Amino acid sequence: MAEHHCSLCHIGLEDLSVRRGGQVLLHDINMHIHCGQLTVLIGQNGAGKTTLIRALLGELPHGGSVRHLDGQNRDIPHVRIGYVPQNLQFDKEMPVTVSDFIAAAFSRRPVWSGISKKTRARVTEVLQAVDAGDLAGRRLGLCSGGELQRVLLALAIHPAPDLLVLDEPVSGVDQNGLELFLDTVLRLKESHHMAILLVSHDLRLVREYADHVVLLDKTVLCQGSAEYVFGSDEFNAVFGRGDGEVAN
Repeated sequence: MAEHHCSLCHIGLEDLSVRRGGQVLLHDINMHIHCGQLTVLIGQNGAGKTTLIRALLGELPHGGSVRHLDGQNRDIPHVRIGYVPQNLQFDKEMPVTVSDFIAAAFSRRPVWSGISKKTRARVTEVLQAVDAGDLAGRRLGLCSGGELQRVLLALAIHPAPDLLVLDEPVSGVDQNGLELFLDTVLRLKESHHMAILLVSHDLRLVREYADHVVLLDKTVLCQGSAEYVFGSDEFNAVFGRGDGEVAN
């Protein structure tokens, strides 16, 4: 994948709120997502993490503002966003290879009619960028959880985004797959200086990889370094002191 450095400095969420059917799902969300950093959202189930992501992606109407700003604090009108969901729902018996799956996103012609040399070269490039070149000929339904997430990551980063959003992408993935996925994400962060927002329930993972942690429960309870957030009263109130001791 060609080198790309995003034009963003940060994404600013200011007084963001989401309401549905008279219910307040999120309120008073104020936080920044900086380029060149891995920002991790944590919180219990129902805290609003996925709702926040959907608002950020423009899938849910919201109050307040989401601003994309450059180094001079000027608004940027067009921002590339890559997204990796928690899982992909598909028929695992389909005779579709990883190469076919990626090629379908790059070409207007159906893959059953053949894949051009140019498209095949692009497929090879994006799979190699996430250390998945050996998966090209594998049937999609035979990929492990970690392998499938790397395939989805390959799609999300081509073309290279300014913001990469990862919604619990390693849930249920084995330890080797998890570490390979996250090491790939960190390499992308460093080489492309992109902003990355990750949702995770794995506090050990958060402790090890996060540059910035945001503790959410309908609003931002606490944010800062993992050490700061994990040592806060707000964290202990949400997760209990037992989890805080494990995290530390």
